[in-house]
Amino acid sequence: MNAESDERAGESADGQDAELGSRAPEFIKSRRGLHMSWQVGVFVVGLAVVGAGVVMLPLPGPGWLVIFGGMAIWATEFVWAQLVLRWTKRKVTEAAQRALDPKVRRRNIILTTVGLVIIAVLLGFYLWKFGFVMPWRIDQ
Repeated sequence: MNAESDERAGESADGQDAELGSRAPEFIKSRRGLHMSWQVGVFVVGLAVVGAGVVMLPLPGPGWLVIFGGMAIWATEFVWAQLVLRWTKRKVTEAAQRALDPKVRRRNIILTTVGLVIIAVLLGFYLWKFGFVMPWRIDQ
């Protein structure tokens, strides 16, 4: 069988389970009220984690990592979150593969080296022109 037929059969090409939907225990899914309460709880916990991640974006902390953790919590219960997480994983994998391409790595190394040389020249010019003097005055 090819990868496409495996994916349609409920398993993706990389061997992960591709089923979408709730991953709540069966005794919770069998009772509608309990399942709705479970979903509300999962949503609230995921929302708190995503909210903490958004707060961490401008502050010190692993903001994006926490946001994706909240999405993973949501993905245990909601199909839309599973699809977003699956898309994100695919894009991150593609970006990692592109970054490991020898031509891209060589280009990035050259650009980094040129940037560092420019910064060193500008720093050297500043030190030659003004000496080791800070551009602000602190007399207190």
